[in-house]
Amino acid sequence: MKLVNLIGAGILGAAAQMASAAGLPGPLVTPQWLHEHMNEVTIVDIRDDMKTFTAEPKFEVDKKTGKKDLVQTGGHLAGAISVDFGKIREERTVDGVKIKAQLPTAAFFTKAMDDAGLNKTDKPIVIVPTGESVDSMDMATRLYFQLRYFGEPRDKLAILNGGVNAWLQAGFPVVADKAATAPGNWTAGTEDKSILASMQQVKEGLQKGSDQFVDARPTAQFLGIVKKPINKTAGHLPGARSFPTDAIVKPVGAAHEFMTADDYKKIYAEFNIQPNAPTVTYCNTGHLASGAWFVTHEILGNQNSKLYAGSMIEWTNLGNPTVGLQ
Repeated sequence: MKLVNLIGAGILGAAAQMASAAGLPGPLVTPQWLHEHMNEVTIVDIRDDMKTFTAEPKFEVDKKTGKKDLVQTGGHLAGAISVDFGKIREERTVDGVKIKAQLPTAAFFTKAMDDAGLNKTDKPIVIVPTGESVDSMDMATRLYFQLRYFGEPRDKLAILNGGVNAWLQAGFPVVADKAATAPGNWTAGTEDKSILASMQQVKEGLQKGSDQFVDARPTAQFLGIVKKPINKTAGHLPGARSFPTDAIVKPVGAAHEFMTADDYKKIYAEFNIQPNAPTVTYCNTGHLASGAWFVTHEILGNQNSKLYAGSMIEWTNLGNPTVGLQ
């Protein structure tokens, strides 16, 4: 009887362990999926306005329909750890020039994750932005990229599509308590350089014509009509194709969501972007471009897609050429 009990306990224990390590359905999860698997994943909230983490969301009732509409982001998913987007990148010196908002060192990123309370576990990580804008969704993709780059496997990472706003619109609750302050024990692993393009690799790709360059900034910046003050010159990389910021996600109520692979194939065709060609995405600092990389690499499955994390801030401040109106 004791042996039978031990075997039974072992089977139940193994089943519980398998249940606690639920597989992710893909790089994106829905609010419904996350609601059903909250205890089986690590939820990582990322945003740049940290006040909203402990604020209550605001709703307005449509007088005609009686429908309650979300009008202001607030709160977070229960149990989430909090990551400040402004603290996951660092200033680096390249060829004697200080460049802001660059891909951090392993030590810097490890500290940022540990300060946020991220632990090394077998649980998958679900990244949750606010979802209020394309900028917000691309904060999630930038954190996703860095976790991938520093060793987290693809099958252990996902983003909540539409973020907190989609969660609220689905009728699920949020909390407004302060984030836990206990330090984590996450550590950066082996760097996956297959998803990162260096400035030298960009130069070589331009010279050989071997890579497709995709610019993820607003159209006016791509054309050189305007430029960010952080960039020395306006315009885009020679031969680059525009995948403008407002085409990366679609608004759904107060949320912004990534689309399907079929949708992106149609969108890429409109912008003359080849979904399966060797591709390098870039923007100003590698923030918006991480969204374009996520679409190309993770949703469309183009494993020969890289993010130029240095982007235009590095490219222009080190004197490299651009094409544009100015």
